Amino acid sequence: MKDWRYLLAEQRGTLLALGIFIVMFIIYTTNHPAGFTANVVQTAANKGVLLAFVAMAQTLVVITAGIDLSVGMILLLTNCLASWLVVGTPLETTLGVIAVLAAGLVCGAINGAIVIYGRLQPIVATIATGAVYYGIGLLLRPFPGGSVNEDLADALTGKLFDVIPTSLVALLVVVLVVWVPFSRSEFGRAAYAAGSSETAAYMSGVPIRRGKFIAYALAGVLASVGGLFLTFFTYTGEAAYASGNSYTLFSIAAVVLGGVSLFGGKGSAIGAIFGALAFRTIGDLLFVFDFDPLWQPLFQGVILLIAVSLGAFALFRVRNRLEWFL
Repeated sequence: MKDWRYLLAEQRGTLLALGIFIVMFIIYTTNHPAGFTANVVQTAANKGVLLAFVAMAQTLVVITAGIDLSVGMILLLTNCLASWLVVGTPLETTLGVIAVLAAGLVCGAINGAIVIYGRLQPIVATIATGAVYYGIGLLLRPFPGGSVNEDLADALTGKLFDVIPTSLVALLVVVLVVWVPFSRSEFGRAAYAAGSSETAAYMSGVPIRRGKFIAYALAGVLASVGGLFLTFFTYTGEAAYASGNSYTLFSIAAVVLGGVSLFGGKGSAIGAIFGALAFRTIGDLLFVFDFDPLWQPLFQGVILLIAVSLGAFALFRVRNRLEWFL
């Protein structure tokens, strides 16, 4: 019985995010003019998956007690790069996808190296690198343009068996290939330990530097997957500064809604995914209920404030920092 209680307490944030998403999505579909149809689910999934990938990237950094303000710009950079490279024959397209993912890996590794070995604060380092990544994206696409392999784009943004959104299947594959192995590996545990107490982890011989570096590097890869899907959805590349900033801020909101502690050492990318889907549904609800678009940032800000406040209230009940991770 105690094991079940521990498991429920451990997954409380994820379950809460799942519950919020389910309730909001039910309200959305029941009030949508088309109702609960495969096309409505596909459209919602495609929009939510983009933020989910960026939220997963943010989660990897946040669990180390850091924050990555460059994930949105990595998304833009890889979107612009994909609009140049993910074209042509199947072989050329495959090489282009690999190149885009490698670019994301390099961006994440640069962030990790600056934070870990340069000993700069993550928020300062990633603001600087984000500006660099945006500048490179702007050089690649000073104006919106480019193209993408339409067969691949249609396959990954369509429906499987005319029912299941393929983007959700791709998201599940990324979770199984990236998040699950990382979270269960020695380096994943080191990343969590660094977020809980870096000094204690270091004294215990935990490889915190390698764990944090891999977390930052994988965050870059996940952001680049989001960049690829943005290209698949839009068929073009665009270095839109406002869009990059929005994805960065929304990823933080999704992480908080998903029960990931901004203090580090606690949370899951699964919770961040449900947080991203719930956060995206807020905008859909405003559309369904015909709210003025100018109200959307207000509602999103209120939701984020409530989520952060709930986390703060939970901290008030903690007598010492160790209890927060039990």
